[in-house]
Amino acid sequence: MTTETRGLYFEEFSLGQKIKTPSRTITETDVVNFAGLSGDYNALHTDAVFAQATPYGQRIAHGVLVLSIATGLAARHGFIEGTALAFRELSWKFNAPVFIGDTIYMEATVSALKPIARLGGGMVILSAVMFNQRHEAVQKGEWRVLMKSKPAAE
Repeated sequence: MTTETRGLYFEEFSLGQKIKTPSRTITETDVVNFAGLSGDYNALHTDAVFAQATPYGQRIAHGVLVLSIATGLAARHGFIEGTALAFRELSWKFNAPVFIGDTIYMEATVSALKPIARLGGGMVILSAVMFNQRHEAVQKGEWRVLMKSKPAAE
């Protein structure tokens, strides 16, 4: 049984191409599950009384949880589904807190393309920005994703 490919092949990306993912609301369950999965029970994420006394005034989502959700939003959009060979590298900045109840989405722009024929595709370099519902950039960085080449026509 084969899976239908929805993703873009390396040759289908173009410099300057913009991709906007669907949005998703951060929930209490997300934060609790991520704390359990990662073992990161930092009070800033898990203790409402402690968090009230911080500059944020409330609990915030784990920064790496938001980054993980960014990859999920990319998959949900479909542009990497079935065509990504490897997530090779990233650089990432955490600019602003994400609160429980915030709705986030990602906008990515193709900033470079590098064919790598010996690996069966090429490197797509994306400048990615995570926004909240107020269109404030909460996280941003660069993703380097190895994408498959388009199969030769038979």
